[in-house]
Amino acid sequence: MTRCLIAGCGYVGSALAALLRDAGHDVHGLKRRPVGLPEGVAPLAADLADASSLGAALATLPSSLDVVVYTAAADGGDDEAYRRAYVAGQRNLVAALRARGAAPACLLFTSSTAVYAQDDGSWVDETSPTEPRDFRGTRMLEAEAVAASSGWPAASLRLGGIYGPGRTRLIDSVRSGRAVIHPGPPRYGNRIHRDDAAGALAHLIASALAGHALAPRYLGVDDEPSDEAAVLRWLASALGVAKPPVRAERGVRARSGGRTASNKRCSNALLRASGYAFRYPTFRDGYAALIAATSR
Repeated sequence: MTRCLIAGCGYVGSALAALLRDAGHDVHGLKRRPVGLPEGVAPLAADLADASSLGAALATLPSSLDVVVYTAAADGGDDEAYRRAYVAGQRNLVAALRARGAAPACLLFTSSTAVYAQDDGSWVDETSPTEPRDFRGTRMLEAEAVAASSGWPAASLRLGGIYGPGRTRLIDSVRSGRAVIHPGPPRYGNRIHRDDAAGALAHLIASALAGHALAPRYLGVDDEPSDEAAVLRWLASALGVAKPPVRAERGVRARSGGRTASNKRCSNALLRASGYAFRYPTFRDGYAALIAATSR
């Protein structure tokens, strides 16, 4: 039986845990307070940033782990929170597992498209320059380097904006009439449904276990980078409400639904070429499912 550890088993990690469990794997979910894990997933309680508590938790695991997935999320929006969650936490985990003699077939890290600074609507892929403009992207690149230097086969999945069950902020903003469209040229955002983020990880795990070499990194986004204004207008039509008004906001970068808009188009061609088939290939597919679920 394949043994899997999901460290930071939260929003995406729990969805992945359920997929791996259903595939017949032995799955352990590690988080500070391991409540709400899918049934059949063994809980482990530890703070990844606390090497002592992490070591104690891992002592209950067999050393013969086959898969390690690092899906932790920062508990704050500042640089220190990012460093602690993504860099120090993963470094602690790798060190603790190596001390136990673990030699997994793969280590996967959920990174972010924040590593890219491109802001002119251009296309980016895994070979594009990574020159992040703030600490978020910088810390993600540091964390990717931790995974790559682990000594195990490793890959990073650079996820776009994650939406899905329980994350309906954009839908809610349009439904309530709070959303505003800002004038100007298109500003492209990149998204992925939670179930596809988990599905892509499960796919990469299956590939690694089958003996296929993984690329060092993949872009985890859907097929269609989309202008934020077009998304808001489509949501209004799907919800049967008035379209958000166009309103300029002086001195503030264009926003939609309260979130600073991106302006790059990320390509998922490499992930597609690896054989992954998206459940929700566009925002229309994903949001239509969420609207249907929230309208019941």
